[in-house]
Amino acid sequence: MSRVLSILFITSLLHLEAVQWMSLEEGLAKAKKSDKLIMMDVIRDGCHFCSDMDKNVFNDKNMSIWIESCFIPVKFNLSQEKLPNGLKVEVTPTFFFMNEKLELIKKIEGSWNKQDFTELSQKLCREN
Repeated sequence: MSRVLSILFITSLLHLEAVQWMSLEEGLAKAKKSDKLIMMDVIRDGCHFCSDMDKNVFNDKNMSIWIESCFIPVKFNLSQEKLPNGLKVEVTPTFFFMNEKLELIKKIEGSWNKQDFTELSQKLCREN
């Protein structure tokens, strides 16, 4: 029993380090009460580069703290949902930075390493 509890505790700690993604509906509701931009990570099932970003960029405690302090993180799976009107994706992952009205501020395509994605997102945060 104590081994099971230990495993559950460790698993919960690991989960706290990763970015806490929301659905688009949750993100929109939160954006209306906040001055943060929505950062929507558009993925698709079987996307190797999407999994790499989750593992190597968004699973980092410092990165998750940074992203959640500046943006409202939304995960959107093209294999399960249809994009809102006006948004187009050619490759996954694609990142849309939008306001609460889903007006596009910036679109970033492709997979990035932690340092480059941090620099890109920090610039966006400072400008908005």
